[in-house]
Amino acid sequence: MKLPIITLLMAILTTGFMAGIFFTWTNAVTPGIGKLNDLEYLKALQSMNRVILNPLFHIAFIAPILLLITSVFFNYAVTPVAVFRFILTATFIYISGAFLVTILGNIPLNNLLDQSNLETLNVEDLQKLRTQIEVPWNQFNLIRTLSSFTAFLFLLIATFLSYK
Repeated sequence: MKLPIITLLMAILTTGFMAGIFFTWTNAVTPGIGKLNDLEYLKALQSMNRVILNPLFHIAFIAPILLLITSVFFNYAVTPVAVFRFILTATFIYISGAFLVTILGNIPLNNLLDQSNLETLNVEDLQKLRTQIEVPWNQFNLIRTLSSFTAFLFLLIATFLSYK
């Protein structure tokens, strides 16, 4: 196999993996914890956010970006223009809709929650904190889900067009 197809396949694999993670949060995790009372919800989200910050997740989160950019580099000028456009568009969609939304949207909300001592907050403050976090966090995660899925789909189309 050649580097253009190897990097494209690795980009597909890692982008699809992250799309699955984002989808799981959108489809099951956040609706599930959304049924909890304010303190339970905030504790659950705080705990999950702390646990997910581990080396394996960091690799999984960064890998699509590196592999998408690498795939753009190796596929430039060696694949048909239509194929390259799908790869380039997938890269842009993933970086802007999954990576940057995480950095600029979800992480600041995670940090706000992480810095909160939930045990010392009264009922009104818990409700206020949940209101600040829940809907925006879920909206950002939906953007990440749709963006990573779209990027994954575009990469699959690029692969299909490559071997048509």
